[in-house]
Amino acid sequence: MSASERCQIVVPGDFPPQVQGSPHLERLQPYGDLKLYDRLPAHLEEQIERCRKAEIVINSRGAVRWPAEALRACPRLRMIGTCSIGVDNIDLETARELGIVVSNQPGRTAPVVAEHMFGLMFAVAKRVAYQTAQLRAGVWQQPFSVMLQGKTLGVVGVGPIGAEMARLGSAIGMEVLAWTFHPSDERAAALGVRFVELDELLRSSVVVSLHLPLSDSTHHLIGERELALMPPGSILLNGARGAVVDSAALVAALNSGHLGGAGLDVFETEPLPADDPLLGCEQVALTPHCADQTPEGADLLNGGVVDNVIAFLEGNPRHNVA
Repeated sequence: MSASERCQIVVPGDFPPQVQGSPHLERLQPYGDLKLYDRLPAHLEEQIERCRKAEIVINSRGAVRWPAEALRACPRLRMIGTCSIGVDNIDLETARELGIVVSNQPGRTAPVVAEHMFGLMFAVAKRVAYQTAQLRAGVWQQPFSVMLQGKTLGVVGVGPIGAEMARLGSAIGMEVLAWTFHPSDERAAALGVRFVELDELLRSSVVVSLHLPLSDSTHHLIGERELALMPPGSILLNGARGAVVDSAALVAALNSGHLGGAGLDVFETEPLPADDPLLGCEQVALTPHCADQTPEGADLLNGGVVDNVIAFLEGNPRHNVA
């Protein structure tokens, strides 16, 4: 097979490093020629130029977005494999129209992500970030923190990550309530949770943890009304997508003292602007959309995206979401 006939595989922007240097990439050698760019494209035109001849794109970073304009400008593109669960950075409707397969990795790093959010729960409940800042400022005080054992954890969205979060909560003696668009007695029994309506979950939970995809039906699912339903001093965790929560309403609920704190790995605007009001809130623990960023998580995702590319090239596409 000549070089011109070999499949062209492109990683359009791998920064911060995700897939570069991964031994999994070596498995693609029999299938095609790989071109990896170790910095993000400066603009959409540069991204298109990098991918114009690509048949396969490995989207290792969500910062590389695929609007309709970009998809239509890459006529040879047949498949996008993502190092992610979420695909909100890709115009799936246009991809479907053009016959471009989009393969994500649902559930692959669920234990890694859930462990991160579990850690944020403890960080907020024990006032770790706030008390560290106070000590650095020379202030010695001993405010009450929140004991989690015996309290109620409300899990919103029970896919693989939400299910693992529920398991971890149960393991430390929390009662777990859950909400999903499609509840069932069988699912509740398998997860060891009790499904309730969203309003009941919000009213009853000391900690509410969000784990559902962003869509028209989940955009600002948690807003001013929903935050007001939560008990005074309760904690909100968001490991889903930033826009599932109305950020302005969240800031107001935190600054008023109604919420006891928030643990966030995702934000409506990413990267988080230096002047974002969330950064001025005292009782928050914030991380930069990195819940799956451990060596184990990176290896799982890198192996998974290569598996998906090979499966597609062998005629058996998996996790086809478009």
